[in-house]
Amino acid sequence: MTITAPHTDTHSATSTPLVDALEQLRDAAAALDIDEGSVQLLSQARREISVGVPLRRDDGTVEVFRGYRVQHNFTRGPAKGGVRFAPSVDLDEVRALAMWMTWKCALVDLPYGGAKGGVAIDPRRYSDAEIERVTRRYTSEILPVIGPDRDIPAPDVGTDERTMAWMMDTFSVSSGFTVQSVVTGKPVALGGSLGRATSTSRGVALVALAALERRGIAPRNASAAVQGFGKVGRHAARFLAEAGVRVVAVSDQYGAVLAPDGLDVEALAAHVDATGSVVGFAAADALDADELLRLEVTLLVPAAVEGVIHEGNVGGVRARIIVEGANGPVTTAADAHLAARDVLVVPDILANAGGVIVSYFEWVQAKQTYRWSLDTVESRLRERMLGAWDAVSTEQTTAGGTLREAAMRIAVARVLDAHRNRGLYP
Repeated sequence: MTITAPHTDTHSATSTPLVDALEQLRDAAAALDIDEGSVQLLSQARREISVGVPLRRDDGTVEVFRGYRVQHNFTRGPAKGGVRFAPSVDLDEVRALAMWMTWKCALVDLPYGGAKGGVAIDPRRYSDAEIERVTRRYTSEILPVIGPDRDIPAPDVGTDERTMAWMMDTFSVSSGFTVQSVVTGKPVALGGSLGRATSTSRGVALVALAALERRGIAPRNASAAVQGFGKVGRHAARFLAEAGVRVVAVSDQYGAVLAPDGLDVEALAAHVDATGSVVGFAAADALDADELLRLEVTLLVPAAVEGVIHEGNVGGVRARIIVEGANGPVTTAADAHLAARDVLVVPDILANAGGVIVSYFEWVQAKQTYRWSLDTVESRLRERMLGAWDAVSTEQTTAGGTLREAAMRIAVARVLDAHRNRGLYP
């Protein structure tokens, strides 16, 4: 296990998630007139771990992957954040995602700080048994820094409730007793919360509908394109369609489909379940995946990965509203272009906070050894999401700037207030 010094270099010719995250913090700090020492405190991760994750493959050969866990901040409570399995995972990406989690938790007023983790592996190239072994070894390597009152992992890109079950079991075996609250996003049978699987998507849809209302657009008069048809995009498309929005295009990592009169989202989901991709869906036309971002739609939901709307392609984006289902899908440079054109961008730390909200509910239920009803979970999720939307909208109206800038001001101020109240030890 290697503990490395936090990285703070903000100078880069290329926009990256970490550069964007640090720039967003700097902008918020300038607006709040925060002193440089406090900016340094907020910009640096409290703890970073880099681990080797060896895997004995099914054929007996051995491969070694790199794994990470970054705890950006835990002043407001235990660190909280997902674990992703993807070949692109590196330390700077995890640093950025952990920082965004800090702001997200603060914005929706959860008693958490931000964390993130991951393994640089393409899970599609490995058997289920191999992924289980990678998960358990990664969990064992980060055991010293996770726990229900320290750092609570959750699913992210390339991981799911089964991954969380393996992580929970590994931690529990090491502890000598079952610890359901060490992770969230688990199967319901192991203490997972009802409504957790669709919580991020439901939150995206709630704020998307609020954004349409703000622009005076009825759902029945709105069209939408959704980039990504995984855990977030799939259900977000369904919830939007159920609200009356015409979902005209959807993409995944293999391609995209277009139906100008509206996709049958349920039929598309059945097609994906049967084939593994949106490609080839008979009731729609094939579409270049990059072209989806340039469609003339009311609402664009990038729900795949970070950095997909950038300085090189933002000029072709014609959506009137963008709701960030993924983390960091719009770069800082692209954000400025969109703001200048009066495109309403609902930032990730607000738009996709539904997942961490219901993760918090799951953690609370595990601590209480009591299960809430689905109606209770969804009504409390709605209350939290729309309360945060109202707070950000009010802040923007009062102090100006974009929704992202307003959200960052609220979140950073809350974290800094916690730091100041706790004081600096020693």
